Amino acid sequence: MRGKVVALVAAAVGVAACGSAWAGWPDDKPIEVVIGFAPGGGTDVMARKLLPFVEQRLGGKTKFVVLNKPGAGGEIAFAAIARAAPDAYAIGVVNVPGYNFIPMTRKTQYSMDEIRLVARVVDDPSVIVVPAESKFTGLADVLSALRSKPGSVTFGHNGAGTNGHLAVRMLANAAKVEPNEISYRGTAAQRTDLLGGHLQVGMVSLSEVPELHGTNKGQLRAIAILSKSRSPSLPDVPTAEEAGIPVTMTAERGFAVPKAVSDEVAKKLEAAIAEGLRDPEYIKSSPGDAAVLAFMPGAEWQKRLDDMSQSLRPFAEEMRAQEQK
Repeated sequence: MRGKVVALVAAAVGVAACGSAWAGWPDDKPIEVVIGFAPGGGTDVMARKLLPFVEQRLGGKTKFVVLNKPGAGGEIAFAAIARAAPDAYAIGVVNVPGYNFIPMTRKTQYSMDEIRLVARVVDDPSVIVVPAESKFTGLADVLSALRSKPGSVTFGHNGAGTNGHLAVRMLANAAKVEPNEISYRGTAAQRTDLLGGHLQVGMVSLSEVPELHGTNKGQLRAIAILSKSRSPSLPDVPTAEEAGIPVTMTAERGFAVPKAVSDEVAKKLEAAIAEGLRDPEYIKSSPGDAAVLAFMPGAEWQKRLDDMSQSLRPFAEEMRAQEQK
C-alpha cells in the first residue's frame, strides 16, 4: 500500500513539474521549425515571413530556427515532428494533402496519430504555369499536344503525394492524357527549370511564384487555376473547369507539434499564429500570400482532413496499383 502511495505522489509531482515547465514555455531556448521542402519554396517562404510575427506574440526571448528537411514529399519532416520531444521546442510545418495522403499509399515513418495540428495558415490553389515565351497559350493547347502525342509535354510537380502531384494526376485522369511527369523536391527547383527552359509546364501553388506577383512578374505565365472560381489576384486566369476539366486542388499549409504537447502550449502557439497573421506588417510583407491566407484552428483543421481523406482514397488506390505493375 505504501508503495502505491509513493508512486502516486511521484506521478503527481511529475505532472506538476511538467505543468510548471509548460507554463514557462517558451523560454530562451531556440524553437526548431522543421520544413519538408527546400529553401525558397512556398512552404519555406511562408514560414520564414510569418515566424518573426509569431515570435513577437510569444514574447520574451522567443527565437525560431528553421530547419529544412526536404525529400519524400515531406515525409522526412513529418516524421521528425512525430518523433520530437513533447516540449514544443521542435515544431513543424505540414502540407496538405501530402501529409494525410502519403500514409494511404505506403508504409510511412510517421502516423497522423503522432502529430497534433495547431493551425492552418493558408489555403493555396494549384496553378498551371509556363515560361513567358511558351507556345502554350492556354490549358487547351497543352491537352491538345498530349492527345496528339502522349508523353510529349514535360509537366513538373513537387514530389509524390504532394498537392502538385495529385493535381497533375487528377488533371491527367479527367482529360484522359498522359504527361511526362518530372518530380522535384520543392517549387524553387521547379521554378528554376521553368525559367531556364528545361521544363515546359509546371504545377505550382498560387503564392509560390513571385514571377506572377512581384517585381519579376511576367517571367512566367499562368494558364489555368485549379480552384472553383478565378482568383482576385489573377483575375484573367481561367479555371481548369472553364477549359472543360472540372478539377480543383489546393495546398493547405500550417503548423503542427508532437501529439503529447500540452493543450496549454498548443493553444498558446495557435493564438500567437492567429495574431501574427492579422498583423498589417506581415500582410504588407507577403503580397503573394494575401489572397490565400485562411487561418483555421487545429482541431477544426484536423476534422477537415479526416473528411478530405475519403475523397483522396481512390487516388491512393490508383497509385498503389501502378506501383504493383
